[in-house]
Amino acid sequence: MRLADSLVTGFDVIDLLHDLVSECKRVLEVAEAGLVLEDADGILQNMTSTSERCAFVEEQQVELGEGPCIDAFRGGSVVTIDDIANEQKWPAFREVALASGFRSVHAIPMRLRTDIIGAINLFGDTPGALTRADASVGAALADIATIAILQHRLIDEQSVVSEQLQSALNSRVLIEQAKGVIAQSHSVSMDEAFARLRSHARSNGEILRDVAERVVTENLQV
Repeated sequence: MRLADSLVTGFDVIDLLHDLVSECKRVLEVAEAGLVLEDADGILQNMTSTSERCAFVEEQQVELGEGPCIDAFRGGSVVTIDDIANEQKWPAFREVALASGFRSVHAIPMRLRTDIIGAINLFGDTPGALTRADASVGAALADIATIAILQHRLIDEQSVVSEQLQSALNSRVLIEQAKGVIAQSHSVSMDEAFARLRSHARSNGEILRDVAERVVTENLQV
């Protein structure tokens, strides 16, 4: 399965999501499949779909703020509509979906415990619900992708923290070098050298690291 092949170190999230909806369409034999994901600002975005008509319906759900994928995301539960033509809860969605040729939909939240990051929509061109077995497979595929995405986000967050830590360490080394230069040039202690360095930075509204770099590379006098 291509979806399993995507779950390797350094995988691309967009490729993973595209593989996910493609696998859903192929394995579950639905007409189309689409996926919405919550962005960093907490806003749902249509991420990928197996066709333009599916993408259009997904985008309309997000824009209208109504539809099965919205409810699946907000409530964290599967939403199944056997016949969209008989659906009364979301009139705007019903009109858009029927105009696009869809007659049924099965929306699966992408969640891990209390974290809900999006939803998958499985559309049918004919009325009827997924079988229990197919619904279970769809849920399993959604779970795999959810875990992978959350793990990817965690790695990204850890990378940011690591970069910030490394930057801080690099700054510390540069400041120590600048202190040494000042101490030697002015025959003062390392404590006095640091005091001069910090005083110059504060007096001129500069970042301590930037002043230290100029002391080391440009022979700035402080």
